Amino acid sequence: MSEQRVEVSAFATAPSVPLKRSLSLLQATLYGLGVTIGAGIYVLIGAAAARAGMHAPVAFGLAAVLMALTAASFAELAGRMPVAAGEAAYVRDAFQSDKLALLVGLLVVAVAVVSAAAISVGSAGYIGVFIQWPEVLLIALVVLAMGAIAGWGIKESVIFAGVMTLIEVGGLLLLILAGMASGPELITRLPEAVPPLGNAAVVAGLMGTAMLAVFAFIGFESLANVAEEVRDPQRTLPRAIFLTLALSTLLYVLVVWVALVAVPHEELAQSKAPLALVFERLTGASARTMSLIAIVATLNGIIVQIIMASRVLYGLARQSELPAFFAEVNGATRTPLNATAVTTLLVLLFAVLLPLHHLADITSRITLVVFALVNLALIRIKARAKPVPSGTYITPAWIPWAALATCAGLLIVDMILLARAMLVG
Repeated sequence: MSEQRVEVSAFATAPSVPLKRSLSLLQATLYGLGVTIGAGIYVLIGAAAARAGMHAPVAFGLAAVLMALTAASFAELAGRMPVAAGEAAYVRDAFQSDKLALLVGLLVVAVAVVSAAAISVGSAGYIGVFIQWPEVLLIALVVLAMGAIAGWGIKESVIFAGVMTLIEVGGLLLLILAGMASGPELITRLPEAVPPLGNAAVVAGLMGTAMLAVFAFIGFESLANVAEEVRDPQRTLPRAIFLTLALSTLLYVLVVWVALVAVPHEELAQSKAPLALVFERLTGASARTMSLIAIVATLNGIIVQIIMASRVLYGLARQSELPAFFAEVNGATRTPLNATAVTTLLVLLFAVLLPLHHLADITSRITLVVFALVNLALIRIKARAKPVPSGTYITPAWIPWAALATCAGLLIVDMILLARAMLVG
């Protein structure tokens, strides 16, 4: 390592103002739920119904089981290396490659930025139902406001996001309760959810929906990127990761089933606001109520993605892979304001200038590549038998192997289904 490199590293890895460790288990879990649930479930149900019909809950359950393997890998790695830009740090430690670590970190940032941009466009659409302003102006106001809150302070921004998470989860619970009160069909029609596995078209629909559902579960890994702001990360982060995944799975499966029972899946697949349609069908009330909750969900999705992307930029700078400008922490807010400002401007740029087609599928593919590299990193790190910090969660040795195979398998199946769709088309 050159002398110049040492100087840069010393500056980047030892900022004058460190991030503030203030997040409890509850706050970390709310943050994880905010990223994971985000706006995805409010728009994905229609696409899931189109691909798998009444079998969609099974596809969501399958995706959850597969993601649980990678969640276990993240739970161990977050305890071993509780740093921002966790994925990049894990890959660097395993492969001793700065270039590969930088690539992984930038892929994580790209996923967060593009997702936040897409959500901001959707948010502006929902807000436009109530406020007749130009879409570009609404997008700009939404993105800049969420960026300002993200820069305010990690505890303040996570509490804000946590309140919005409670509202959007409350909307999902409202749908579940309305479905339960509508009659016994939730129970009597359960056999319809069981897929006939001998049918090739049904299996293809299940796998396609599982790939889509991966997008809905993306978020638990983002907890690794606020590791420097969590109290007692060796104990808190694994619990927050598993709680986030478990609660998200329960909500998704129940909401998807309620939606399919309440509205024929063909009609659900055609709706641009599927949960608003379900709410109206179940309660007879105006769909505008659920639209308001959807606005909250989209705003929440934007802020948590800005937080995550800014922490990855900060972490990469701390690891000397990006200019030290991104590693500077504001003395008053104790947040990386430079990284947050750049992230916010990138989100705004993508939201205003670029059409974002097939976002869920593209994001899932990139994320599965990152997950595969993270699992491979844990395999290599475990092989060294290095000492780990006290209290660190240790997952069984077969877990990262199974998770790696799962990620690779989903990508291969997705390529086969994509090629098949192109041939049919």
